[in-house]
Amino acid sequence: MNDQDQDPTEELDTATEIDATTPETKLAAASESKTEEDSTLLARANEVLPGVIYVLPVAARPFFPGQGVPLLMDEKTWGPLIRAIDESSHKVFGILLTHTDKAEDTAAADLYQVGTACRIHKVQSNGERLQVLVECLRRFRVHDILGKNPMFSARVRYLTEENEAVTDSDLKPYSMAIINTIKELLPLNPLYVEELRLFLDRLGPDDPSHLADFAAALTTSTKEQLQEVLDTVQLLPRMELVLDLLHKELELARAQQKIRQSVEERMQTQQREFFLREQLKVIQKELGIAKDDRTAELDRFKERLEKLTLSETAQKRVDEEMEKLAMLETGSPEYAVTRNYLDWITLLPWGINSQDHLDLKHARDILDRDHYGLEDVKERILEFLAVGIMKGSIAGSIILLVGPPGVGKTSIGRSIADALGRKFFRFSVGGIRDEAEIKGHRRTYIGAMPGKLIQALKEVETENPVLMLDEIDKIGASYHGDPASALLEVLDPEQNVEFLDHYLDLRFDLSKILFVCTANQTDSIPAPLLDRMEVIKLAGYIAAEKLEIAKRYLLPRQIEKAGLESNDIQIQDPTLGAIIDGYARDVGVRRLEKQLGKIIRKSVVKILDGTTKPILIAETDLIPNLGSPVFRDERSFGGAGVVTGLAWTAQGGATLNVEAVCSHKFTRGFKLTGQLGDVMKESAEIAYSYILGHVKDFDADPEFFKEAFIHLHVPAGATPKDGPSAGITMASALLSLVKNTPAKKLAMTGELTLTGQVFPIGGVREKLIAARRAGIQEIILPEDNRGEYNEVPEHVRESLTIHFVQQFADVAALLFEA
Repeated sequence: MNDQDQDPTEELDTATEIDATTPETKLAAASESKTEEDSTLLARANEVLPGVIYVLPVAARPFFPGQGVPLLMDEKTWGPLIRAIDESSHKVFGILLTHTDKAEDTAAADLYQVGTACRIHKVQSNGERLQVLVECLRRFRVHDILGKNPMFSARVRYLTEENEAVTDSDLKPYSMAIINTIKELLPLNPLYVEELRLFLDRLGPDDPSHLADFAAALTTSTKEQLQEVLDTVQLLPRMELVLDLLHKELELARAQQKIRQSVEERMQTQQREFFLREQLKVIQKELGIAKDDRTAELDRFKERLEKLTLSETAQKRVDEEMEKLAMLETGSPEYAVTRNYLDWITLLPWGINSQDHLDLKHARDILDRDHYGLEDVKERILEFLAVGIMKGSIAGSIILLVGPPGVGKTSIGRSIADALGRKFFRFSVGGIRDEAEIKGHRRTYIGAMPGKLIQALKEVETENPVLMLDEIDKIGASYHGDPASALLEVLDPEQNVEFLDHYLDLRFDLSKILFVCTANQTDSIPAPLLDRMEVIKLAGYIAAEKLEIAKRYLLPRQIEKAGLESNDIQIQDPTLGAIIDGYARDVGVRRLEKQLGKIIRKSVVKILDGTTKPILIAETDLIPNLGSPVFRDERSFGGAGVVTGLAWTAQGGATLNVEAVCSHKFTRGFKLTGQLGDVMKESAEIAYSYILGHVKDFDADPEFFKEAFIHLHVPAGATPKDGPSAGITMASALLSLVKNTPAKKLAMTGELTLTGQVFPIGGVREKLIAARRAGIQEIILPEDNRGEYNEVPEHVRESLTIHFVQQFADVAALLFEA
């Protein structure tokens, strides 16, 4: 059937919504509905159109003269308006674009001023919807809006093109540019081909006005941009606007085509690879040289199991899971769960043990190679290893290394593994708050995994590694459970033979593991857990030891890390000593290594800037490289009421100066400052009560306390302090104040009772190191600490004078000998 023979009513079924009509649908419907019967209704150039017409608001986009538009609208809303137009003699109405998103919500002020006069060709109703076929005729400008929505009407003035000053030679380049741009669009979108064919059937390219309007309607520009074209009556400016919109449409179409081609190419590549792989699988399966995924998985598990020695229970469980895996579909969730479970079981070292190197001399050489000093710690470790060597195996042992940060706890654990020839694995339990981290999650949970211990065994691939549990004193607890309690089973040789991980739900033997735990202090470790471990204390290093460690280990390591030769940077012993004394006085060597690294980095910069090697670092270079010293010589406190005590901290020992003064004599009282803890406050009260009750025994004035307000202070005020070991120090300060006599220059530590007894304290080695660092050679210790003192290494005790006391009277006799 030719276009001229087609009935226009056939196109009514393809009409679109009034606010969503597309250029393709409009032009197609208009073109195909052009029949001989309707030819008498087409607009004539000299036809007189009515001055007052009904107005139909549209929200999607404006319509242009020369278009044929099928409209689909709600009969309840627009039925009366359409029937009124259709019943008029001229059947002409106006279409105006509205600023609103919905035509139904339009007010008179929302309508644009320029629109298109249209004539109704056909109206058809299906009950709820109206199908209307209209032809767009001419532009008009609104003079006045009459009526209200939906029965808008308007007094209009029809616009004519005044192109007297524009010749065909002016318009032709624009017409050709528009046509050429449309030609470029044709290969990018097949719909443009049909649109152009319909336009040529109706009007032809020799009509520049309709060509410009057609080109504008062809684009997907915004309604504001299209309305600007409709507002432009003069032909030449309108063609310029349209040409700009066409260029933008061309760029958009090219970008869309590029994206589409990229996606299609990628999909074709993936499809091709997929089909090739599937074909390869089928061919390999037919030839018997390949297996499907499930068979391959089962064979891999069987291959692993041949190298393992599983327990009877574990073997039975594995057989059941293998049978289940063989029946499950590879795409089912249960298949993935079962496969992961079997993967974990077959990767564990069931029955695989490394051969221990049971040689005490080798162990001693390894410890001496990796660590300087710590002779007492090395002896304890060698004794521990010697028993295992004598027994023939080192199993079921738990060592706890306790000491301040930076003293080498972790590296000692690594040296133990090297000495025995075992695999070493370290993980930190500090901050763990969920017992599932130790004992695993149950398989019912999504993302379930075994505990850290089973994961460690998978990594080391042996049943008897050296396993380090770092920071065990910082383990936490929450509503998820108590990990410290979960460790009770792990660290008990009687129980860990049959350790049960929740994920595996199988018994696994942990008794062959050598556990090495580390902690900064034992106070926060639960007593039942601490009872299961062999405690070895690392007190720290004195200055001479740190000097040797810096020369042997720290400085060479930092030089190597910087990519330098050993002789490129030279630091003499006096300079190292100044670094230790002024910048790294703590008991560990971590801060010392950081300071050395800082010096090395600054030296590398100098070398790259052209300084000749080797670079010699002298004491005078420390402030430019490291800044002002962090630690300074402790101030010399003296006078009546001032006594030096010794304290223990998590970072090692420290000196503690106690000051007592009489503030005034207006009223009797006793005041404490220095951020003291409850135990230390009680010690101060005991010291005050004891001196008050026995003041006559020490040849002091008993009348002093009647009116004296005594203030006792422990510097530094910003540092929290607690513990009973400053009892005799505070009592000595009070006695010195009462006697108004300076005490002898020495340091002391000991707990005082109300009856004057001196009780033992802890941290003897750390306190002796602190006294040596402060240059104090004479020290008072409780008699009950004589045994701990004898265990202190000789190089720490060297040149120290120790007085052991049982009563405070002995302390007073030493302080006030004159």
